[in-house]
Amino acid sequence: MKEFLSTHFLYLKVAHLVSVVAWFAGLFYIFRLFVYHAREKHEAHTSRTLALMESKLLKIIMYPATFFVLVTGLSLSIAASATWSQPWFHAKLTGVVFLLAYQELARRTHHRFARGDFFLTERQCRFINEVPTLLLIAIVALVVLKPF
Repeated sequence: MKEFLSTHFLYLKVAHLVSVVAWFAGLFYIFRLFVYHAREKHEAHTSRTLALMESKLLKIIMYPATFFVLVTGLSLSIAASATWSQPWFHAKLTGVVFLLAYQELARRTHHRFARGDFFLTERQCRFINEVPTLLLIAIVALVVLKPF
């Protein structure tokens, strides 16, 4: 298995990077939709439309992209087994765990907003929307610079 992964390492990298781009597109957009949803919560038609957009974003883009990010990322780390012992890799994995938690927050927010439970304000959604950008910067810096 490791030999197969090593042979196809560059293809795995391509698949991983494309999956990461798709996942981050969703991560960047989902809370932007919640900003609009929180603002338009009293408009029933608009609220239903936004709930449908959120649902499709999660189910059609984010969940499949997350799956491929995790599968290709695990495959790459198996192929390059030396990375497991590196502190920067552990920090990167911590960032990925935070991204998964962010996505879980988005899933729960979608379900609550769709039911009319607007537990977050428009302003809170704007603030939360910045989280994936900060995590992206940290993860890319860790992978490229390998600071420790």
